[in-house]
Amino acid sequence: MEIILKNIHSYWAYLVLIILSLATVNAMAGLITKREYKPKDFRLALLGLITTHLQFVFGLLLYFISGKIQWFNSDITIKEIMKSADLRLYNVEHPLVMIVSIALLTIGYSKHKKKLVSGPKFKFLAIFYSIALLLILSRIPWKYWF
Repeated sequence: MEIILKNIHSYWAYLVLIILSLATVNAMAGLITKREYKPKDFRLALLGLITTHLQFVFGLLLYFISGKIQWFNSDITIKEIMKSADLRLYNVEHPLVMIVSIALLTIGYSKHKKKLVSGPKFKFLAIFYSIALLLILSRIPWKYWF
């Protein structure tokens, strides 16, 4: 089960990065060009939100069944986890930063829906989605991903 979930989490991440990048670039382009906010912009932002939330669910399930997660192992201490770069990445940094990223995406999406004109809609999406995307890119375990 762990291998299947790990593969889903790994391959779904490509889709998340593609869609989230497209949504971020679309929001920035809309903000810079001052174009009208259209239904396709809404759908792209929503698709970015949905794919990242699904990725979070896959990651959360994996967090509790993965052998790389050592919080539930009585043989290892928190001090040992924090000393090891790999253990710290999988046990602390990756999950924490991804939760913050999901929160930022959700806040940005919610705030943009409340705006009535195009400029602020694109502004909220561009700011929150780009920060979340940068945070996500910063905590991907690149050396194990490819």
